[in-house]
Amino acid sequence: MKVSLNWLREFLDIHKSPSEIADILTSLGLEVEGYDTVKPSPVDLDKVLTGKVLTCERIPDTDHLSATTVDVGDGTVRSVVCGAPNVAAGQMVFLAVPGANVFSKDGSLFTIGERKVKGVPSQGMICAEDELGIGNDHAGIIVLPPDTPLGLSAADHFQKESDLILEVGLTPNRADATNHLGVAMDLAAYLRVHEGGDFKVRLPKISTITSSEEPFPVSVENTEACPRYAGIVIKDLKIQESPEWLKNRLLAVGQRPINNVVDVTNYVRIELGQPLHAFDLNKIKGGKILVKTLPAGTGFKTLDEVERKLLAEDLMICDGESTPMCMGGVFGGFGSGVSSNTTAIFLESAYFDPKWIRRSMLRHNLRTDAAWSFEKGVDPNGCIRALERAVALIQELAGGEISSGLVDIYPNPVKPVRVDCSFERINALIGENLSKERVKKILSALEIGVENETSSGFSAVVPTNKPEVNREADIVEEILRVHGLDAVPIPTQIRSSMEIQTRPNPDAVRNLAADFLASNGFNECMSLALSNSAYYLGDNAALPLEKEQLVFIHNSANQGLDCLRPSMLFSGLEAIQRNQNRQNADLRLFEFGKVYARSGEKLEESHRLSIFLTGAHAAESWQPSAKKSVDFFTLKSYVTNLLTRLGVSGFQETTWSGAPFQYALKLHRGPQELVTLGAVAPSFLKKMDLKNPVFFADFNFETVQKACGGNKIQFTELNRFPNVRRDLALVIDQSVGFGDIRQLAAKTAKKMLKEVNLFDVFEDESKLGAGKKSYAVSFVFEDHEKTLQDKEIDAMMGQLVGVFEGKLGAVIRK
Repeated sequence: MKVSLNWLREFLDIHKSPSEIADILTSLGLEVEGYDTVKPSPVDLDKVLTGKVLTCERIPDTDHLSATTVDVGDGTVRSVVCGAPNVAAGQMVFLAVPGANVFSKDGSLFTIGERKVKGVPSQGMICAEDELGIGNDHAGIIVLPPDTPLGLSAADHFQKESDLILEVGLTPNRADATNHLGVAMDLAAYLRVHEGGDFKVRLPKISTITSSEEPFPVSVENTEACPRYAGIVIKDLKIQESPEWLKNRLLAVGQRPINNVVDVTNYVRIELGQPLHAFDLNKIKGGKILVKTLPAGTGFKTLDEVERKLLAEDLMICDGESTPMCMGGVFGGFGSGVSSNTTAIFLESAYFDPKWIRRSMLRHNLRTDAAWSFEKGVDPNGCIRALERAVALIQELAGGEISSGLVDIYPNPVKPVRVDCSFERINALIGENLSKERVKKILSALEIGVENETSSGFSAVVPTNKPEVNREADIVEEILRVHGLDAVPIPTQIRSSMEIQTRPNPDAVRNLAADFLASNGFNECMSLALSNSAYYLGDNAALPLEKEQLVFIHNSANQGLDCLRPSMLFSGLEAIQRNQNRQNADLRLFEFGKVYARSGEKLEESHRLSIFLTGAHAAESWQPSAKKSVDFFTLKSYVTNLLTRLGVSGFQETTWSGAPFQYALKLHRGPQELVTLGAVAPSFLKKMDLKNPVFFADFNFETVQKACGGNKIQFTELNRFPNVRRDLALVIDQSVGFGDIRQLAAKTAKKMLKEVNLFDVFEDESKLGAGKKSYAVSFVFEDHEKTLQDKEIDAMMGQLVGVFEGKLGAVIRK
């Protein structure tokens, strides 16, 4: 929420710096996330001063330049060269002093400096209208009335003030602070308690509504959704552009000006927290307003010219013919609002139930400012005050006369809540023994009444602008935020219970994996757990699943995200797509998350880790690289190294095929899947409009964590005896993988075999035969107790050859 410091100072005399105000508001629970100065114009109007031209003489050999001297009342007479034809001695003018930014002829900003023109010093610039951004005239300089005071800034002359805007992160429980008056009242409460004094809040000017006319006919048919409805008719209005002060005030807090009447309704909402709505009186058919719901499917064209279908639970403001004019508290209708031809309005000020507003807002995805206020909860007893404030401003800016009595339908007035409080309980929750006087002083500053006081407690009377304060704990929170969390002393003893964690600690395993990947150049993704069911259902589904397998949600805010993701794949592909569209095609990504599935009536979720690789293998360099682009083996090296880092070993490798992979490998321990990795099928990449190959690894991280639990750290001294290497060239079938060779070798010579490595692959049908390939494999042996002899190595190699020939049908190339 944007809060204007100038606006706050209209309510309260507060002589503190912006940083001090930000600290106070943050301690009050209105966290200031930042603040910035908003200028009324790109031109530095505060550096453009009124001055008097003392002398003016033509510069020789020029046809339009004049040498002038100008006094702005600061004790320095400045020499200024001016090219305007109408400059003359004795005039009052605007002088932009050095350092000021003004507009040039082409509309761009430039900074005034000191320079010499034709040998004459120029220490500023006498300005025309277009140079200050207040008009388009460049025929001559602005000449001010003779009685204009010296040294007056252009900002003050044109009443264009700079403002400091505070960005407040408003929490859902602070309905009382959705407006500037509420923020000012909070500031005043703090200052009364901490600095003493009265610090009165000045309430805005209102116009008491009195009329002998009959009220405009209104019927509220749904008092649950609309507990209070008030309004007034104003005629003989002149709709026009708002004055500069109003437009600047609205623009400063991010509200677009429209016209004087609509701007007043927005102004009052921002000032007092009460949304208002103005209907063109001549467009209310039947001479009556009905507050009701309409049958489901009824058409309604909103202000954004979108035709919407209403639900039976949408509260509508209708005319006497039951034609919808406005979705109550949410959005206006097209054609019933104020236009340039409007001369009379019905001005509405109502209290709508927050639950009804929130449901309609989410169902139709209409997150308007009015709905935001009503959703949090406005003060039901503030409707008339806001109406009177708006009437005063409208009559001031648009003229008009009240031509009806006040409509105020309020069958069940909301009364202040009374909460029983105990002094002992207050101090127990705060953690500090506050005196009774301190407690009552804070409550009084917050305008929370105290009744039925006894030695042990009292009843707090909570004003109706604080709908979330209705329990003793809420009263304690109100006291504490004004007293100050930082003022509560730190106890000398801190008691805590022991927490027994499972081993290995899931967070520790996750952090270890994340650190490993980050140190290898990966970036972590954080995606929504929501997905689009179109990925999984229908004829064009990328990853076809049965509808019964998906976990659907009702997401009215974004209907494209209508289910919980059953796979991590599309979260990563969407991230790659966004980066690719921004010329960032070389990516190494990982993400921890959950996937969800439905099995009959049972809902299942599991923890996953996904890894994505695409693009260049390494950044451009003058050094040659063995690989230009990442491939399957790049991914496999990271996957196996990660498992090694986590202490997971003794797994099998099995080739795997099926969506979403073009080809893949599954690492598992028996039936327990650890990870499936491979190349994403081109059909998936085409659907996501991805140009480069993508390699994807999907870890079942719950299984990985369990595998880490059996890991024991062992230490072995360095071997004092040399190892021995032998190589074999094996001609094998294309279906045989290196993993098969490695597993057989490990089983056959497991005591002395240290390492098996594939260092060459040769394929040539003319030399090897159809369906054959040649693997060059190295075997490294060692013994920790003695030096291995050739006859022992030859015996082990003979065993390996026999196994390879018998089990794999291998032929040894000599």
